[in-house]
Amino acid sequence: MKFPEDLLYTNEHMWTQVQTDGTWIAGISDYAQDMLGDVVFIDPPKVGTAIVAGKPCGLVESVKTGSDLHAPLDGKVIEINQNVLDTPESLNDNPYKSWIFKFEASNPKQAESLLKSDAYKALIT
Repeated sequence: MKFPEDLLYTNEHMWTQVQTDGTWIAGISDYAQDMLGDVVFIDPPKVGTAIVAGKPCGLVESVKTGSDLHAPLDGKVIEINQNVLDTPESLNDNPYKSWIFKFEASNPKQAESLLKSDAYKALIT
């Protein structure tokens, strides 16, 4: 299982990363996709939706179960990754390249409370 060091993680198995333009992208961790099994559908938050850190904002469904997507930080959704919606199995193939939504963080300092790769690895092992 992989835990890229350039990402931040949540207790709800989401990852996030700030982009050069100050926006953030978010997706599910390798651990999450492994627990879900074959992903078949993604219901992301809608563009323009306000998201609240730790609160459900979307859904990922697999052949086994469904799981809520939890917002990593407070903010507003500005883009959905259409490629991931069209090929949800890409979350299984490469969860860290397959971001689900992009957002503007209303309080980027909240990122200080997210987990670095070592802490996230310790959480799930």
